[in-house]
Amino acid sequence: MKASEIRDMDADQIKEKLAELKKELFNLRFQNDVGQLENTATLSNVRKDIARLYTVSKQMNINIS
Repeated sequence: MKASEIRDMDADQIKEKLAELKKELFNLRFQNDVGQLENTATLSNVRKDIARLYTVSKQMNINIS
């Protein structure tokens, strides 16, 4: 996900995407601990997407916490 895609979203969409990514990160961490995760790079990609959401929302003065 690119920052420009996030900027095109409204506040509700950003909140929904953040909740979705947090659930995905939880599931990926669980899979990694169990040993079922094949591509561990997805963990860092999801974390970076979450960070982008927080950064762009702060720039847009949207409180998503």
